[in-house]
Amino acid sequence: MDVGFKTDTGAKRSNNEDAFFVMMNDGIYILADGVGGTNSGEIASRTAVNEVAQYFENKPLVATSKEEICTEIFAAIKSANDRVYKMSQKIAANRGMATTIVVACVRGKNLYVANVGDSRTYLYEKGTLSQVSEDHTYVNALVKAGVISREEAEHHMDKNMITKAVGAEKDIKPDFFHITLTEEACLLLCTDGLYGEVPEEEIIRVFDEGMSMTETCDKLVEMANENGGHDNITVICIKLMEDEIR
Repeated sequence: MDVGFKTDTGAKRSNNEDAFFVMMNDGIYILADGVGGTNSGEIASRTAVNEVAQYFENKPLVATSKEEICTEIFAAIKSANDRVYKMSQKIAANRGMATTIVVACVRGKNLYVANVGDSRTYLYEKGTLSQVSEDHTYVNALVKAGVISREEAEHHMDKNMITKAVGAEKDIKPDFFHITLTEEACLLLCTDGLYGEVPEEEIIRVFDEGMSMTETCDKLVEMANENGGHDNITVICIKLMEDEIR
């Protein structure tokens, strides 16, 4: 397995509110993008990522069925939600803090993804890029309702308004997805600092170059900054080897 990862403050921000954790031996990848005043977003994202990672360190994921894996990932995210929510209620300076989160788990040819908010998981395959996760945003709700088109959503004034986040409420229900992978598959986990700056066709061109996943991450972050770098940028890129897809 070839795994690359990179996080960058971006060209316009003074601090980085993104967080990520790679559990390569367990096939678990976690990424988050915090929201909140002062440094609360940074606290929320790091707390959530650490909580999920700690959950699986204490209770390794040995489940094999889709239902069991879903249950365990949801339990880890619930643990993160409980921790962030309690911190936001207990400390006045952290009031209102929350974070997106996306957790991807690779088991042989199976990809399991759970997400809250608008951090994304993509599947790159044979020159195409498809979004696996579901954005919990106001504009995505409008798109699903047929009120606006996806093209209109790209330029909507409220496109960054998320409707669900870890720590925002006492209870949370992530979305869950299962994809069967092929030998040509690469995975991309990223915050909106990437996909908000780099169009999908440009992301595809980078993967088409066939670079290592570390080089791919470096190039994607570089492009996001060149295109404005208005937000923090975090990417995790994963390429499975042929003998791992079985």
